[in-house]
Amino acid sequence: MSTTLTTPLPTGRQHVLELEGQRAVVTAVGASLREYTVDGRDVVLPFDQAAIAPAFSGAVLAPWPNRLRDGVYSYDGSTFEVPLTEHLRHTALHGLVATTTFDTTDADATSVTLEHVIVPTHGYPWPVRVRLTYALTGAGLHVTAEGTNLGTTTAPYGIGFHPWLSPGDGQVDDCTLQVDAARHVTVDDRLLPTGTERASGDVDLRTPRPLRGLDLDDAWIDVLRDADGLSWIRLGCPDGRTVAMWADAATMAWQVCTGDTVAHIARRGVAAEPMTCIADAFRTGNDLVHLAPGAGHTITWGLALL
Repeated sequence: MSTTLTTPLPTGRQHVLELEGQRAVVTAVGASLREYTVDGRDVVLPFDQAAIAPAFSGAVLAPWPNRLRDGVYSYDGSTFEVPLTEHLRHTALHGLVATTTFDTTDADATSVTLEHVIVPTHGYPWPVRVRLTYALTGAGLHVTAEGTNLGTTTAPYGIGFHPWLSPGDGQVDDCTLQVDAARHVTVDDRLLPTGTERASGDVDLRTPRPLRGLDLDDAWIDVLRDADGLSWIRLGCPDGRTVAMWADAATMAWQVCTGDTVAHIARRGVAAEPMTCIADAFRTGNDLVHLAPGAGHTITWGLALL
């Protein structure tokens, strides 16, 4: 008797959603957005199903987004340590679920819901369920993320998302970028926060600004919202189209990265990351969500090609 082994894809099961010229592909690994196109035009940078997602492409960043200094934090009188994942800067980067496999709980032609329960460890001893729903609508892609504490003690929690917006067939240097936020986060050489400042000069993106010459890996707070309570990032592209990303009132910060020195990216796209908190929130407590036992937290965001 012989057994044929099948090499699993690093992205896992693929969920293809289609509606009126829109196509999205969501992966089981990381509940990541691997592709999103409108009439064949990339809205996000795609990556191959047989590839490990480059630079957290399309990933869900939970239970914390961005960097955690030295992987060590204190909460409710105890100190915890999680593995370092960014050794160059000695940080734990982008949480615990980006490479875990999510279970599919519901799916049809235009939507999919996936969930994963974080296994309690010495570094993060809370069983938090992270549930994602991706849905194509007439207005674009709509994403809802729900975090629920299934444990018996209050859990620290934050979440973010990491699509790389695509300039289409054009170049990032020929794009403009607009970010709805009024204060810029200052950082040290490890890209950890040192304070905030009023957005001005090259980091004032409240109106569209040319990206040529701008090397960004920056965060903004004091998020601005429209009459519907939404905050926006808009990438104006040389083909005359705009990649528009919105996020609801649960979003407390935006992170933007042009990926100048990031392998496999190199200014081919712009990461637009809605986050509930900025880097190091597990240590500073700034905008940290405190999930009581049985409590939930919901954030929604979306993408459209205008």
